[in-house]
Amino acid sequence: MKKLAPRAPKSIPRVTSSADSGFSYSRPYFEELVDTALAHAKKLGATNAGAEASEGCGLSVSVRKGELENVERNRDKSLGVTVYLGKRRGNASTSDFSKAAIHQTVQAAYDIARFTAEDPMAGLPDIEDVVPSTQALPELDLFYPWAITSEQAAQLALVCESAALKTDKRITNSEGAAVSAQQSHFFSAHTHGFRGGYASSRHSISVSPIAGRGEDMQRDAWYSSMRHPDDLASPVAVGRYAAERALSRLHARKIPTTQCPVLFESPLAAGLLGALVQALSGGAMYRKSTFLLDSLGKPVLPKHIDVREDPFIKRGKGSSPFDDEGVQVKARTVIDAGRVQGYFLSTYSARKLGMKTTGNAGGSHNLTLTSRLTRASDDLDAMLEKLGTGLFVTELMGSGVNYVTGDYSRGASGFWVEKGRIAFPVQEITIAGNMKDMLKGIQAVGADTYNYGAKTVGSILVNRMKVAGS
Repeated sequence: MKKLAPRAPKSIPRVTSSADSGFSYSRPYFEELVDTALAHAKKLGATNAGAEASEGCGLSVSVRKGELENVERNRDKSLGVTVYLGKRRGNASTSDFSKAAIHQTVQAAYDIARFTAEDPMAGLPDIEDVVPSTQALPELDLFYPWAITSEQAAQLALVCESAALKTDKRITNSEGAAVSAQQSHFFSAHTHGFRGGYASSRHSISVSPIAGRGEDMQRDAWYSSMRHPDDLASPVAVGRYAAERALSRLHARKIPTTQCPVLFESPLAAGLLGALVQALSGGAMYRKSTFLLDSLGKPVLPKHIDVREDPFIKRGKGSSPFDDEGVQVKARTVIDAGRVQGYFLSTYSARKLGMKTTGNAGGSHNLTLTSRLTRASDDLDAMLEKLGTGLFVTELMGSGVNYVTGDYSRGASGFWVEKGRIAFPVQEITIAGNMKDMLKGIQAVGADTYNYGAKTVGSILVNRMKVAGS
């Protein structure tokens, strides 16, 4: 296959207008589909019903070692219907938008509900919790369709990979680079008065270079993901940074088994915040499958730590004017001075717990973990100084978290730090502890904030963990 020469684009391809979005179906058409489904559910005798029509489309292009590897276009559509017969619930979906298929789908959901056992907690959200159809929704700037061709996407990916390969002669190979442009829209409604929907987009560029030769080879990767393509990091910057990360891992070694403080790089710190969310989720609470059971009002983090949720950040990856059930969302403090102020509840989990929904059906919205001790100067170098002598973790492997007990054990790699300075890279180690102790043992949070999906946090320093090495 002929190699393609990377050419720096004159400019990032433009963002299209919403009128030229590339969708096959319009919002009014989706409203008609949903109304048809709800009307048929009512005709069959449903107590309540909900329906959602959605469409997603996009382009993904990957290259490797200067050659085009894959071009993929996706277009998906779906109509989901939920029918309630008293406290019995049935759900069905279809990708066929014909009237006959819609009626068949509603009938299927109805039949499932007929033969499903009653659940006292089943049902639509309470009317007072639902966003009124007359309420104006905030403009959150979530939709920026990217008018990029496969050729333009390939060129951006080639520039990104080329920048990585040219960073240093020790970058010897590549697992490829990719550019993705994705967008979707939906409309949903239910018989408790909710009607709403919106369009959103998510675009990304990524690369994974390999450094070294023979037995001393190291791979790393980096990416940029944003709702607006203008907010993406440049392909050259992404490529060079990924290469620098791979180079820094060369000549890695094992370390003796020890106990020491551990500094989690900010992207990994977002994973710790994710574990906290899982432990505080309504589903984990009513199933009693969390190490933070009955923690409302109790301290689970040090007094200097706060966690806030804000669904209304413009262009935020976790922004939304309502949750998946049409329930109103709001900005709130989840953890205040280390104490739990609220869980993450859907309507169902809230009812199981005898509480009110928090508007988190579908997940959390733009979480930020901060420390009252953090200063603007607490960049990564400052955090390494706070670490002193210990482990700086930059990669975790496996999913070794037991949410019932809190036991934590993950394969890891990173750097051994002595007197606040990186001494050498380490690999083939395991870090272990208990999430309760790890959360309460957070000594500092860096100002080197990183946004990972719907979570934003700086690097996190944990006072003590077990490190298993040689």
